[in-house]
Amino acid sequence: METGILLESGTNELEILQFRVGDNFYGINVAKIREILSYVKPTPIPNADPRIEGIFMPRDEVISVINLAECLNLSTAPLEATATDMYIVTNFNMLNVAFHVNAVQGIHRVSWSEIIKPDSTINAAGAGMATGIVRIDDKLIIVLDFEKIVSEINPESGLKISDVEHMRGRARNESPILIAEDSALLSKMIVNCLEQAGYTNITTTDNGQECWNTLRKYQRQGVVDEKVACVITDIEMPQMDGHRLTKLIKTDEELKKLPVVIFSSLVNDEMRRKGEQLGANAQLSKPEIGQLVQAIDGLLDAAAAAEAE
Repeated sequence: METGILLESGTNELEILQFRVGDNFYGINVAKIREILSYVKPTPIPNADPRIEGIFMPRDEVISVINLAECLNLSTAPLEATATDMYIVTNFNMLNVAFHVNAVQGIHRVSWSEIIKPDSTINAAGAGMATGIVRIDDKLIIVLDFEKIVSEINPESGLKISDVEHMRGRARNESPILIAEDSALLSKMIVNCLEQAGYTNITTTDNGQECWNTLRKYQRQGVVDEKVACVITDIEMPQMDGHRLTKLIKTDEELKKLPVVIFSSLVNDEMRRKGEQLGANAQLSKPEIGQLVQAIDGLLDAAAAAEAE
């Protein structure tokens, strides 16, 4: 299936691939998909996590296969593969992983403003697998949190917190940092890592829209310079994505001087080009928390030097 539908940068739109596991319908952001392949029985791996179905080698690369039915505890999912079964091969957090699904049903273009963030009844105590919900053709489609699925199987695919442990004891830095991140868990982890590196003046927002509203409030109050020295943003967020947020900042006469760092699981070659077009000052994949600190250090130092001239 062709997944290379290109969207104009910063329009706050995304493509959702709808697929089926058992009798349930789910979605994934097309930007995460490398390719879609017909199912072939994978080679089992001894003593592997039960959610790992095995490995297969579509070309010269060995790719792990995750059984989504197992991850989602869908006992009604068919045990035997059928002619409609497919692999959704993803690329995020610098990893290629195949997800076994029972059918792929099509691609829909939607706005991030249509994506509803699940409340605590759905993602109680952070245990849920839904990152968003969207209505498509009078059907509610659950957009799955694929990063969480992978990180639960392999914690090393998440934030490499060890990369900042050596930064403990650095001089305290009061430069105000504004973060847009819809995952409460990741937001807390990012804040903890930045605090270890000495950054203590941090404000968090739940998505791009909330971050933009905060910036506009600071503009009305005339306190932008006091409240924000750098913006860190995810890409995938309900209501407003990070690319749209970057575009709004970089096309605003007062705000465009603010350094914007895109910190996302989706920083691949294509998304990096989009970020550059929009004016992002740095772009890093989410495992690279140590490099995030280095990028912030460099951007703030450069900004301070520019002001001193």
